[in-house]
Amino acid sequence: MNFHVLTLFPDMIRQGCGVSILGRAQEKGYIQIRVTDIRDYADRKWGRIDDYPYGGGAGLVIQAGPVCRAYEDICKEYEEPPRVIYVTPQGRVFDQTMAEEFARCENLVFLCGHYEGVDERALERVVTDYVSIGDYVLTGGELPAMVMIDAISRLVPGVLNNQESATFESFHDNLLEYPQYTRPEIYEDMRVPEVLLSGHHANIERWRREQSLLRTWQRRPDLLENATLTKEDRRYLAALEEQEAEDEKNVLLDDSQEDSSRDM
Repeated sequence: MNFHVLTLFPDMIRQGCGVSILGRAQEKGYIQIRVTDIRDYADRKWGRIDDYPYGGGAGLVIQAGPVCRAYEDICKEYEEPPRVIYVTPQGRVFDQTMAEEFARCENLVFLCGHYEGVDERALERVVTDYVSIGDYVLTGGELPAMVMIDAISRLVPGVLNNQESATFESFHDNLLEYPQYTRPEIYEDMRVPEVLLSGHHANIERWRREQSLLRTWQRRPDLLENATLTKEDRRYLAALEEQEAEDEKNVLLDDSQEDSSRDM
């Protein structure tokens, strides 16, 4: 799979994507991450590619010309225009489903904005997808681009040593991952759950599934709306809700009894 990043800070991408799993994946040829410095396509003195916004306002805007020329050079390498992702807080929020969708592409281009953004005419001309990694503002698009490249790359066959890791981690079936443990068996009086030591694979899988459901229910209940759930899963979640309601009822009862004791 080929990633191409249009940026004003190429070293940031090269350094961030040149180590660990992404670095090894490039060395082995599973992915290719190429970086283009937008400044190389400047037509002004000293490689300047930004200017003040029409209508006034603070900051500078990246000009359309350098961005479009850089994109046109990339297009020469491919038979069909590649998909172009502009990283912006105004876009759709990136998630695992989107990562899986992008992983099916052969070529992806990331356009990293900076300053007050990019001239709208360049965006209209080259961008196919507007994507955000969250509802906050960063100094540039390089970090979001690297986040997405990492998430997408691990879904490319061969990138991970254990291909099951690409599937059975957080957000599998739209659920959070179950807890993980390793040696020693006991650490500061905290033991590894007995079921994981039993060697009974069916029980282990059941425990892991229930832990995924529990963790999602506790930490990210919004994910359950679109989760892939079995009848057994739904029964387990219903039991959790019943227990929660019972616990709340007992707390209210205890508070009421405590108040009555004070009044006597």
